[in-house]
Amino acid sequence: MIEIRKEFSTHSKEYGSHNIIQQLVAKALVRDINSTPKTILELGCGSGQIYKNINFPVDYYYGVDFSQQMCELHPKGDGIDISCFDFDSDEFYSEFKNHKYELILSSSALQWSKDLSKLVKFLSTISKVINVTLFTSNTFKSIFDITGQKSPILSKEEIINAFESSCQCVYEVFQYKLEFNTKKELFDYIKKSGVRGGLNPLKYKESKKLYTNYPYNYLEFEVIFIKASSRS
Repeated sequence: MIEIRKEFSTHSKEYGSHNIIQQLVAKALVRDINSTPKTILELGCGSGQIYKNINFPVDYYYGVDFSQQMCELHPKGDGIDISCFDFDSDEFYSEFKNHKYELILSSSALQWSKDLSKLVKFLSTISKVINVTLFTSNTFKSIFDITGQKSPILSKEEIINAFESSCQCVYEVFQYKLEFNTKKELFDYIKKSGVRGGLNPLKYKESKKLYTNYPYNYLEFEVIFIKASSRS
């Protein structure tokens, strides 16, 4: 049985963007690093939320993201490489198979992997330490329940199994509730949120039903924090 360790609630007005939860999670992931690695690989580096929160010197930082637009926004400098890769692609595996890093980081990205077990197994060959966060299938749970859709994101049990197949792991599961003043604000957030990708487009009647029947003034998020150590 997986215990939900902690729950947080915050209000959308406290922040000025549509990736509020991702920001909180990225800061927590960096805060939890208990060493000072000199070489880091980050998957899903985005515009630099992780990098901007690192407060210790790093000799070499390689950030990878699927979006070229995000890669262009990431901080640049000496000892920083940023590349556009799909981490499920053969090109990614080929490019990094001979790399070695003291730490691999990823925040709010690996839940989109098409084969997480394969990816984790590969990552465990290029770093002995992997610290990551992933959204689970309980994100937007009530919305999926009302619409009858199935979340494409893996469950926390499936995520844990994928990591434990190649690594020794410790993990915590966090639940977040993001509150809104109005239902319109809530649904506007869904449209612009970086974690809405699993919600398929709804027809007018389905959208109206969801808008009418959604009973809460908040959205639900569930995030699993994993510290993994390679067995090799």
